[in-house]
Amino acid sequence: MPSLGVARSRWPVVAWIRLKLPERPAPVMLTPGIPPPPDPPLDILAPNPVPTDPRKRVFAYEEDRGDWALRLVWDADDPEILEAEYRAPLYSARLPRSEVPKFWSAVKSLIAPLGPLPVLSADPRP
Repeated sequence: MPSLGVARSRWPVVAWIRLKLPERPAPVMLTPGIPPPPDPPLDILAPNPVPTDPRKRVFAYEEDRGDWALRLVWDADDPEILEAEYRAPLYSARLPRSEVPKFWSAVKSLIAPLGPLPVLSADPRP
């Protein structure tokens, strides 16, 4: 899973979750033309420019959790997907099984305003 934007943490992504967002209604167009780009699904998501492509609209939220960092990423080009990353200084190991429930509960607390979201894919799965 490629990480979009620029993360504050330089730690690698050790675990990730891809969530499917609910479908949004089509925007009401008052004038002819292309519809405006969608807004991010959560208020905590802030613009996170992609240095290699300034046209890309990526929004992210990163939270330091002590020995690991939680990052949410949303790409306006793929508005139905919200990605969560677990970043930690584990360079040659996978996320320990004991840490997976902590990661999932942290993600659930941040996406609570959206309601329960279906998981499209995850590594590792609980």
